[in-house]
Amino acid sequence: MSTPRPHVAAGADSGTAAGADRGGADPGPHAGAAHNPVPLWNIANILTMLRIALVPVFLVLLFVGDGHETGWRIAATVVFAIAAITDRFDGQLARRRGLVTDFGKLADPIADKALIGAALVGLSVLGDLSWWVTGIIAARELGITALRFAVLRHAVIPASRGGKAKTLVQTLAIGVYLLPLPDAVMPVAVTLMVLAVLLTVGTGIDYVVQAVRLRAGVRTEVQHHRAEQGGADA
Repeated sequence: MSTPRPHVAAGADSGTAAGADRGGADPGPHAGAAHNPVPLWNIANILTMLRIALVPVFLVLLFVGDGHETGWRIAATVVFAIAAITDRFDGQLARRRGLVTDFGKLADPIADKALIGAALVGLSVLGDLSWWVTGIIAARELGITALRFAVLRHAVIPASRGGKAKTLVQTLAIGVYLLPLPDAVMPVAVTLMVLAVLLTVGTGIDYVVQAVRLRAGVRTEVQHHRAEQGGADA
């Protein structure tokens, strides 16, 4: 007997939660057509792979010299910004042009987390960002990813508006930390990063609640289904 699978409507992100965007959104009228399969190397997947390829380039630029040379920090920030922009466009292109693929669903969130994680760890190694910030964000991202896989056989937990806001604020905060700005601007950077941490924790709790409700709903449906089957057999 197969377990009933509830339908979970897709939410409105990853950017870079974006993998959930690409996976949960309507793939468009051309996706999945037997006579017109979606090519693996389409523009959306190419942008995703470009984002992954830019991560080591970004790290090399970030650590040139002592990691605080103005020119190299600006160069690293530019590469980070380009990679972040591809995160915005690859999911949109995949949905609008019917280019959703299983590879894209897997690679997109990996690219997002690789970029954000590399930037946070890099800043912490250079002493520009406290390790507890990097630890909280990394633990949340890894935990929610594991949670998504844990409930995947029942349904997909869609990206939320809060998840999109979290990704945007994380990206902005990291961008400000990367730029060689005067000390007078640091309160802005700190404020953005604190907001990013709060959104990261808040949306993480929200996803946990969604997962618990999903499992409870599945359990209830299974019990109801079994009761109906028992009544029919009687």
